[in-house]
Amino acid sequence: MNKVLSGLTVLFVFLLFLSFKSIDLSFSGDISIDSLRKIYSKPTSEWPKPTIDSGVAFQELGELLPSPLNLKSDSIKKLIELGKILFFDPRLSGSNQISCSSCHAPDLNWQDGRRVSVGHDHQENIRNAPSLENVWFYKKLFWDGRANSLEEQAAMPVTAHNEMHQDMKLLPKKLKKIKGYQPYFLAAFGSKEITNERVFASLATFQRSIVSRRTAFDRFLAKDKKALTDQQLVGLHLFRTKARCMNCHNGPFFTDNQFHNDGLTYYGRKYEDLGLYNVTKNPEDVGKFKTPGLRNVMRTAPWFHNGLFGDMDGVMNMYNMGMPVQRVRPEQEKDPLLPKNDKLLRGIRLSNSEKEAVIAFLGSLSSVPVLLRVEELPK
Repeated sequence: MNKVLSGLTVLFVFLLFLSFKSIDLSFSGDISIDSLRKIYSKPTSEWPKPTIDSGVAFQELGELLPSPLNLKSDSIKKLIELGKILFFDPRLSGSNQISCSSCHAPDLNWQDGRRVSVGHDHQENIRNAPSLENVWFYKKLFWDGRANSLEEQAAMPVTAHNEMHQDMKLLPKKLKKIKGYQPYFLAAFGSKEITNERVFASLATFQRSIVSRRTAFDRFLAKDKKALTDQQLVGLHLFRTKARCMNCHNGPFFTDNQFHNDGLTYYGRKYEDLGLYNVTKNPEDVGKFKTPGLRNVMRTAPWFHNGLFGDMDGVMNMYNMGMPVQRVRPEQEKDPLLPKNDKLLRGIRLSNSEKEAVIAFLGSLSSVPVLLRVEELPK
């Protein structure tokens, strides 16, 4: 009897194994894992053609790019050093309690893990704090693209009433009273003069030096063709083909640097956010937000501009159905600001195993965070 049960157990495990293998391979018909690995072991220029909509400009996925800064230059090093100290100094805020690092913590991959950040007098922001990793790459800053440079971006959180709440007329005077800052400004700019422009130039230069570390995916692209698991390899293929992710998430940083309406405008409801429209006032831009890069995406939950989604299974399910569509009430039919989902969004209809494979691939884009801090602030 025991031998019969043992034999049945072995048979059950074997059949279960076969069922998992068939689920794993259902994404691509008769292509085996070995064949898939052979295909993706070739240079990216020889990879299968990705599923891209007509008119969409895209870059093939690629290895992590370094910061464009000349990190060997003494002058750049001094600017970065000053910018780093300012980044961690809470005295840049009106209350002397909130620093840039309060919302962009290095050990949290340069974000804060909250739905939305909490600032001056415990006021909540309206949006999720994005990671600063590889921020040098973006053409526009903030979810709504309202800043055209990191210098311009740096000033906005410092002055915002619900973030750092600092009066910019008072900031230079405040920092001048801290004698320990004088040698840093002298080294970075050639004089001890402290101005807002110098503060923001230093902060911007430091932020341009923030890059993520290499990942399993980078190692796979380089030489180590075993760096991706079978499931991650399936996920890579799905990401590029059936799941249609590369229409928006492409290139070395997995972003097209563009803005799209992903169906999360919440028009006329509690979490309403018109996104890019608030900047351009163009009705076509209602509900559009910047495409985030996906490096370390599995480490930077919650996701989307409002931070309302903290479960990647839920995120994948939304994309699977094509994202939420705005319900139109009779009185809204002629509303010029009624949000319209991006035409690139459509239900991708992945199976459960396919969704799991894509999520596994996203995990291959993770890297250990940089542990960075300032031991002692100037006095």
